[in-house]
Parts: sequence; C-alpha cells; structure tokens
Amino acid sequence: MSRYDNLINGQWTAATTYSPNTNPSDLSDVIGEYAQGGAEDVQAAVAAAAAAFAAWSTSGIQARSDALDKIATEILARKAELGELLAREEGKTLPEAIGEVGRAGQIFKFFAGECLRLTGETVPSVRPGIGVVGLITPWNFPIAIPAWKIAPALANGCCVVLKPADLVPGSAWALADIIHRSGIPAGVFNLVMGRGRVIGEALVNHADVAAISFTGSTGVGRGIAEACVKSGKKVQLEMGGKNPQIVLDDADLNQAVELSAQSGFYSSGQRCTASSRLIVTDRIYPAFIEALQARMAQIKVGDARAAGTDMGPVVSQAQLEQDLSYVEIAKAEGARLAAGGARVACHTGSGKDGFYMAPTLFVDTEAGMRINREEVFGPVASVIRVKDYEEALAMANDTPFGLSAGIATTSLKHATHFKRHSQAGMVMVNLPTAGVDYHVPFGGRKGSSYGPREQGRYAQEFYTTVKTAYTLA
Repeated sequence: MSRYDNLINGQWTAATTYSPNTNPSDLSDVIGEYAQGGAEDVQAAVAAAAAAFAAWSTSGIQARSDALDKIATEILARKAELGELLAREEGKTLPEAIGEVGRAGQIFKFFAGECLRLTGETVPSVRPGIGVVGLITPWNFPIAIPAWKIAPALANGCCVVLKPADLVPGSAWALADIIHRSGIPAGVFNLVMGRGRVIGEALVNHADVAAISFTGSTGVGRGIAEACVKSGKKVQLEMGGKNPQIVLDDADLNQAVELSAQSGFYSSGQRCTASSRLIVTDRIYPAFIEALQARMAQIKVGDARAAGTDMGPVVSQAQLEQDLSYVEIAKAEGARLAAGGARVACHTGSGKDGFYMAPTLFVDTEAGMRINREEVFGPVASVIRVKDYEEALAMANDTPFGLSAGIATTSLKHATHFKRHSQAGMVMVNLPTAGVDYHVPFGGRKGSSYGPREQGRYAQEFYTTVKTAYTLA
C-alpha cells in the first residue's frame, strides 16, 4: 500500500506513524496510508516557512503569478483524475467532486491575476505579507477550501503551513504535490498531516506563526480564537451554520422544491452553507411538503463514483452516528418524520458497505427544537410553518449563526427586503443557498464567521499588513 509523507522545506518527510484513508462508499477500499505528523514536524515546517519568508515576500510579483498560474493549469488539466480521488475519499458524487477541483483551479487562476494587481493607496505600492500563516482546513471541501486559503496567502507574499482534515488527506496531498513542482522555493509551502489536537494546537501556539485561518466546527474555532487573541495572532474563522430557506406562498413551487432539495441533501448535506431549516408559509405548506417528499424519493443514494448516484455516503461512521442521533432527538421532541431517517443500502445493489443514509425530512417542527437550533451536518432538513413573510424573516434570523440564507418568492418587494434584512453574510433569491462563485467574498455573521472575508479581492485584507508611511522631503 502506498504511503504519503509530509512536505517540509521542499522535501517529502517521513513520519513515525501513518493512518489509512478509507473510502466511505466502500469500507474495503483503502486509498493509502498518510503521515501522522507530530509537534516536531510543525516546528520544522514553521522554521522553514519563517526562513523562506524574507525572500518570498519581496520576490517579483510576476514570479508569484507564474507559479500560481502553473499550479492552476495542472489542477485543471487533471480535473477528472483529482475529482475521482476526491469522490473516493470524501463521498461527494463524482460530478460534484470534479466541479470542486475545477473551482480550486479557478481560484489559483484568479489569484495568479491578483498577484499583478496588488496595490496600496498609492499605486504601485504593495502591501507586505504578514509572515508565516497556519491554514487548518475541513473535510467537506478537501481541495477547494485549501485552495482558497493557500492561493491568496502565496499571492500576497506569505509562507504557508497547511494542516488538512485528518479524514481526507489525499486531495490535500495531491494539491501539495502540484504546488511542490510549481517552482515555488523550498519552505514557502509546507504540508503537515495529522491529528488536529497535535498539529493544529502546535500551529496555533507557535510563536513564529503570525496568523491562523481555520474552517471547521464552532467549538474548535472559538478555542483557536481565544488562543490567537492571547498571543496577538491574526485569526480568521469560518465555522457553523443553521441556514434558513424561506418559501413564500407566491413562490414557484417546482423551483422552490428543487432548490430546497439541492441545498438540503446534495453533498449529503455536508456543506456549511446547506439549508437545514425550511421555513414555509401557510398556503403553500401542504403542496410544498408533498412535492418535496416526491422529489426526495427520486434521490439515489450510493457509491459516490457510480453513474446515476445523486447523493453519496456521509464521510465517516462518527458522522453517520451523529446524524442518526439527531433523528432520534427530533422524534423525541415531537417532530414528525416525513421521509428517510435511517441507514440505507447502496442504490446500485453492489453490496458495498458504506456510510449511506437516506435523505431525511422532519415536518411540523417548532423553532425551539434542537433540530432547528443545532448544526447536524448531514442530509437532514426540518420544516417550520409560518403565517407570512414577516414571521418567516424573524424565524430565519432567530439563530446564533449567520452564514447563508435563501428565499423563494416571485415578489420583488420581499426579495429586496430580505436581501437587506437577512442577518446572513450571503443571501440567495430563488437559488440554492449552498455555494458562491470563487471570485466573490465568502463569509458570514454572528457565530458563523470571525475576521475578514475569504475569497475574491477581500482575501487580501487577512494576508497583508497595512502600513502608513510618511516621508519628509
């Protein structure tokens, strides 16, 4: 079985221990064994990044642009291959996985261009990079999220230590291999794989790391924020969501059902922007429930790489258990199960053992139920019935989170009001809540996000230091 090492100071570096990377669609399929680094590997990676920073941060912007463009070109050329790997290790369907890889390539292309557009208040002054940055990424987008952190960091002259999610090291390793062969100097980019409590904590607490960008759970994010504040590090956090999708009486029913199904169940509901709270007004409520149940019955759950699969497995046994536990919690609180709610077999009839769960819908739920307050992070959605737009808006905003929100309506008045008054960082009208384009800012409000936005030109704010300079002639 192939072993995959950490990348430290331009060298593939063996670890003491390795961990198997298992396909959630087929538990007999082990993709490879990936390094489990330790605190000493973080020390070496940070030292390499710190040593490389002076030269990289003052290097010519054309050289940076060329390197990022070379990375992008290879990612896009290998889109099908890397998408196959992503689907195999994370459980996202093959079309979704290939799309994610394409997005990663587009992100690097975008920031290759941004390298040539770095400006201060007086052009062509270039803001200096902040130094060594630690990037901690989640398992649900194992190549796109690393890309949208790495690309702007490199574009703005920072040196990087990446710690990918332990569940999905394969895509990050493949991306690291591409970056390694791009011509970027040794030490500018480093990959250290391993447990979050070991690698993540070592990064966050290292005195030579100037900033941490983290995407993951709310609890871990808050702990990182506290540690960074104590040590004076810059910090950027993308955390949980409990995203609302409003469906008004005047909505196009078919459109509303389709966008709700896409937002709630595709990618197995494992997107921080997924809509797990469907807020539906009185008159359309019965028809919407009936139509959504019919649409859910058409969703084929199975091997992520198989033709015809609409929804792959959840990522792990632990995630499956969490999802099923929320089904029992919702039942105990009085929610009515309208569809799904159980583990299922692969739709292809292949007999493969995987972490398959039926798309699940609860109806007649109350706002205070845990199913409507806490992030499940699986293919589980709940419906709340309201009387009108005003109550729907209040319900949508009644959450400690504020990442993404959507509304299905044909009313320009309500759509315009919702875009202004929704307490979310990203708002969609008659579109799924999940996902935004690579060149626009990504981020939320309240408990969902902390610090500057990611993606697009807004990414420069986090990865640079603003300096005010006076000169007496």
